[in-house]
Amino acid sequence: MSITILGIESSCDDTSAAVIRDEVMLSNVIASQAVHEAYGGVVPELASRAHQQNIIPVVSEALKRAGVTPEDLSAVAFTRGPGLMGSLLVGTSFAKGFTTALNIPLVDVNHLQAHVMAHFIKRSPDDNTQPPFPFLCLLVSGGNSQIIKVESYNEMTVIGQTIDDAAGEAFDKCAKVVGLPYPGGPVVDRLAKEGNPKAFALSKPHIPGFDYSFSGLKTSFLYLLRDKIKEDPDFIEKNKCDLCASLQTTIVDILMDKLYKAVKQTGIKHVAVAGGVSANSAVRTAFEDYARKYGWTVYLPPFSFTTDNAAMVAITGYYKYLDKEFCDIAKAPFARVEL
Repeated sequence: MSITILGIESSCDDTSAAVIRDEVMLSNVIASQAVHEAYGGVVPELASRAHQQNIIPVVSEALKRAGVTPEDLSAVAFTRGPGLMGSLLVGTSFAKGFTTALNIPLVDVNHLQAHVMAHFIKRSPDDNTQPPFPFLCLLVSGGNSQIIKVESYNEMTVIGQTIDDAAGEAFDKCAKVVGLPYPGGPVVDRLAKEGNPKAFALSKPHIPGFDYSFSGLKTSFLYLLRDKIKEDPDFIEKNKCDLCASLQTTIVDILMDKLYKAVKQTGIKHVAVAGGVSANSAVRTAFEDYARKYGWTVYLPPFSFTTDNAAMVAITGYYKYLDKEFCDIAKAPFARVEL
């Protein structure tokens, strides 16, 4: 008998619903929130209000595109955390009410685990591009920069993580100080293609083990701008592409240096990347370069699975459903948690 899972994602500023049947994605609908662009970052209260407006239309559209009715569902999987509490509450409350009305199981999903599990979403029944266990996964987003050893869908160990800021945050905040719109990461990526990556030398941290740090890089970037603007008030406008290229190259070098060390120490050469920053062209190029140079087998997610989406929640929920790992309706969402 087929297992059909509705996934709901509302951890930050994207309201998403997806339907997966036996690992194959039938639909994946995402409603993004443009309201935050004017503020240069996500405003939690505005995000939760937008989720309230979007959740029912998005779920309805996901079911419609999948060609299923609520009665066809085996369970509902939802993001329980981490994320913005107000946003999480919207998705959690909807999932609880929906499953109660249908009398079907409720499955809670860790948002970070779901990003890793995005690699197991099948776009067709004969899609066999999933990584084998064990593999290493570099999870990079606005809030997380982690190297994860993945032994199974429910056995993941963080062997390295940022001790301060995440790579995505470094992209966005440095983009903001040079006057780029939010979110800054994709704009930096676009401008970097026209710039010289060696134009400016930026600080790289010296952190032991596999842990990351990006706060020093942000400070180095800020000081560079401060000093150069004293010499030429139009420095940023004249050098925007070179600044973006230098910043992007430095971030990618930091990420890949630790990942290379982790591969060397663990001996695991199946390597995946996940999270919003995995859409960055320089990150993808670096993965392909390392694969050729060091014999890695790399796994790059489709662009639609890099950002927050409900398909990754649904696939994680599918595996938890198989193990009958259901969620008590009394459980509350959580803003912070580790794998």
